[in-house]
Amino acid sequence: MNTHPAVALGLMSGTSVDGVDAALLVTDGESVSAFGPRRTFPYAAATRARIRAAFGRDDREAPEVRAVAEEITHLHADAVAALLAEAGAEWASPELIGFHGQTILHAPERGVTVQIGDGALLARLTGVPVVADFRSADVAAGGQGAPLVPVFHRALVRGWAGRPEGWVAVLNLGGVANLTAIAPGGAMIACDTGPGNALIDDWVARHGAGDCDRDGRLALAGRADDAWIAQAMGARFFLTPPPKSLDRDAFAPIAPGAMSLQDGAATLAGFTVKAVAVAAEQLPERPSAWVVTGGGRHNPALMRGLAAALGVPVLKAEDVGWDGDALEAQAFAYLAARSARGLPQSFPGTTGVRQPLPGGAMHRPA
Repeated sequence: MNTHPAVALGLMSGTSVDGVDAALLVTDGESVSAFGPRRTFPYAAATRARIRAAFGRDDREAPEVRAVAEEITHLHADAVAALLAEAGAEWASPELIGFHGQTILHAPERGVTVQIGDGALLARLTGVPVVADFRSADVAAGGQGAPLVPVFHRALVRGWAGRPEGWVAVLNLGGVANLTAIAPGGAMIACDTGPGNALIDDWVARHGAGDCDRDGRLALAGRADDAWIAQAMGARFFLTPPPKSLDRDAFAPIAPGAMSLQDGAATLAGFTVKAVAVAAEQLPERPSAWVVTGGGRHNPALMRGLAAALGVPVLKAEDVGWDGDALEAQAFAYLAARSARGLPQSFPGTTGVRQPLPGGAMHRPA
């Protein structure tokens, strides 16, 4: 890929396992010239179950894990074809695809991160060069392997016309929550803060009440157990300063026990909020504003809790002109462009790697 801006397509399947997010943009890997169409392609319930059954496994060559990897690769190819078919002529021929794959295990303390999905197969199926395996190089070099989107967050913040003075924080509330704090000069500090939506989603599903706390109705009807939250916050992870990252299910073993559905949802929402607030205290300077992306921004219990805990404006991505449902897919289109140019995607302040490091593996169509 040359240094001129080009059309790139990003694909993301997050730890919430709700489907494939696909998004187009024009970028040179440093700035974004234009945002294109995007769409989410939900997984069928059976697919979600097969992916969840692979969580926690590091044996990606096991037949059942390989079968899931092939299945999701074909579903990603279908998503590419569907998005391009409806995107319009100016977007119909991307030069590059960024393919994150599906994380099934993330254990940086063991030097392990596992994303399944076949980049070479996706390139053959789509006829477009594919950049995949974004995290392995960082982990091999001693980094956390996550979060990787801070450099894209910085590009977005630089393009935010109404950006306030001082530090700005971008908070992604996915299955795991992660933040990027960006200084006026562009320096970045990033980390996973702790649980995002994963514990709440699992709690609701375990009680047969759906797959998430839609619109925060359950949490808003319940009462948080502050003693449970305080005990959960005693975990070593929360005492560790950034950069740091964790697995989706790192806190699953401590999920609440004998609580009502509503009180459990309120307690887990409070846990997510408290974890963000503690991470904010570990930053070198208090951000003047927070911009929240990811599915958690749709949960009023989380958004109200964050506003109260952080004491500064807490905005949704859409409030500043970003697309909060497409942002991670857009990020991997952007990271693919950086990878093609050999530009770094992880930094000492974002993953703890010793020096800025490029990443990703290129696969070209046969």
